[in-house]
Amino acid sequence: MKVFPESALVQLEFEKVKSLLLTHCRMEYAREKAFQLRIHTKKEFIQQELQQSHEMKLLMEQNQYFPTDDILNLAKELKLLSIPGAVLNEEQLISIRKLAENTKSIFHWFDTERRTAYPALTQVVEGTYYEKVILELVNDVLDETGVVKDDASEALSSIRMNLYRKRNELRREFEKVLKKLQRQGYVADIEESFLNGRRVVALFAEQKRQVKGILHGESESRRTAFVEPEETIELNNEIFSLENEERREVYRILRDLTASLSVYTSLLSGYHSILGEYDFIRAKAKLGIEMGANYPMLSDNAVVDLKDAYHPLLKLYNQKNNKPTIPTQITLNEKNRILVISGPNAGGKTVTLKTVGLLQMMVQSGLLVPVHPESSFGLFKQLMIHIGDTQSLEYDLSTYSSHLLNMKYFMENANGKTLFFIDELGSGSDPNLGGAFAEVILQELVKKHALGIVTTHYLNLKVMANHTPGVINGAMSFDEVSLMPLYKLVVGKPGSSYTFAIAERIGLEKKLIERARQLVDEDHFRLDKLLNTAENDLRHIEKKEKDLNKLLRENSQLKKEMQQALDKEKHQQQVELLKHQNKVTEERLAYLKDMDRKLKAIVQEWKRNDNKQEVMKQINALLFNQHQKQVAEKKDKKLNDKFEEVGGDIKVGVKVKMTKNRQVGVVKEIKGRNAVVQLGAIPITVSLTDLIVVVDKVPEAEEK
Repeated sequence: MKVFPESALVQLEFEKVKSLLLTHCRMEYAREKAFQLRIHTKKEFIQQELQQSHEMKLLMEQNQYFPTDDILNLAKELKLLSIPGAVLNEEQLISIRKLAENTKSIFHWFDTERRTAYPALTQVVEGTYYEKVILELVNDVLDETGVVKDDASEALSSIRMNLYRKRNELRREFEKVLKKLQRQGYVADIEESFLNGRRVVALFAEQKRQVKGILHGESESRRTAFVEPEETIELNNEIFSLENEERREVYRILRDLTASLSVYTSLLSGYHSILGEYDFIRAKAKLGIEMGANYPMLSDNAVVDLKDAYHPLLKLYNQKNNKPTIPTQITLNEKNRILVISGPNAGGKTVTLKTVGLLQMMVQSGLLVPVHPESSFGLFKQLMIHIGDTQSLEYDLSTYSSHLLNMKYFMENANGKTLFFIDELGSGSDPNLGGAFAEVILQELVKKHALGIVTTHYLNLKVMANHTPGVINGAMSFDEVSLMPLYKLVVGKPGSSYTFAIAERIGLEKKLIERARQLVDEDHFRLDKLLNTAENDLRHIEKKEKDLNKLLRENSQLKKEMQQALDKEKHQQQVELLKHQNKVTEERLAYLKDMDRKLKAIVQEWKRNDNKQEVMKQINALLFNQHQKQVAEKKDKKLNDKFEEVGGDIKVGVKVKMTKNRQVGVVKEIKGRNAVVQLGAIPITVSLTDLIVVVDKVPEAEEK
């Protein structure tokens, strides 16, 4: 992407984002990539970079392991490996082995399922392969600690065996001499030491001439002399010679190993790049997690469609200080190409402008951005900015001539693939003349089909935006009562500068404010006041709409709960009905089982008893008494449906039920212990003990 001016990366704070990315890079390869981070225009490349960061971010958020544990910076080792005759030491070869082991882990991690699930991460290892011979070559020579193995060659094995024997022989001989000298009282407190690689005895200085051998030195106090006994000189010489042979043989083995590995120099360099790539992707993913960033959509068209977009640095700063960050919503497309943002100073105009510019740079450099995943970014080939306020990182108060010079560049070079940002268009000159030039500049940029954001205080630009196709107004919300900015962009209407309102709230004398108002053109003042009123009305409407939506949600929830209660009650009634039906069925089954048992008993009695007449009486009693019982139960049910027993004293005029024949009548007369009950047209005399007072049942519908 072509950026104008060169300081744009600093002014939009892209360099700060790069610095944050650098802190997450562990390998020099990744740090170099972060330092050289470029803004690209090729969609395939950008999409690949974003997808890789997104897939790594998912792995990290799900706490899934990815084999990038080792931090390897092997540029020096790989360069030596490519030089004929060079020899890598044990430590350098351990690093080569770690590189091979880490690469092996990565290739094994990408099984068939993961290659399908993480195609962008898989792309890093495409076109290369894992060579197991590299690891075998190193493991044949070095043990786990990086020491050359005894069996690395027959010569080394023989040398180390002889060394082992000679050292044991030296140890025995030295201990023999040491005990002898101890008995003679020549040995100092420290007894023995090593000087010049040889084992020596620590003697009192005055006794040094009493012992035959080689004097290797004295202590700083000159009270102790270090002497190599005559008996061990030859053994020490032999050991020294064997150690030299060992060093030469080890050097030869390492030289041969280096030569064998040099065949795979390009492959190892590829492995090193792979680890560096994954470290760089990991750094981008970690930065994305810190910022709460997502993978947005990319568009081939010139479009900026941001949902819940945050300025990444402002969001990190506010998170650190436990402050909220207000997101912004902006849409620029072929229909609405230029957004003119107005409103009071310190209301967030420049922050909004910088947010869009920085996010566009980050996306086109392959970085995840703090926006809603449904946001869409077009890819632009040019990005132009003009920011001359104190909010710029690189503060430099521009003159009006430099302002016009930049605007000249914008108008001459802008096209349909240009995204531009102008802070305070037309400022720095006479308001009337500057406003006129600002309007002309805006018209030219509209003709160029460029997309961009302009901030201004000029009323003529606000008016122009209302009737110029492709240009739309936007305003930063402001609470006129508290004089606090709300940092919320409202698209579709211009904003007021709140000049006089702010002056009143801070306590400026009213007569000064009135004098200032008189100096302002009446139409100009009326328009600014109208904007104030419109903005306050809009906020009031938005609040009412918010409250209404809340009530609608609550009503919907209550309706849902009521329906659930009704469904539950209906279900409960169905359950009760089934229970009742099951109970009736169970009683019927019990009755039939009892009848079956009694009939079987009667059949047995018929067979045993000669008095058949008696058995017939039992059968009649069983069958007909049961029938009478069923008839009585039916009558009781019918009466219970119509009448309710209330009991109490039996008086003339009350309704009573006769317990024997289960009929209901009205008491007409009481004669001692009997009562005359009218049943239809027939009066009958019934004992008071056989009567129960009843009342008519009220139907449920009438009760309700």
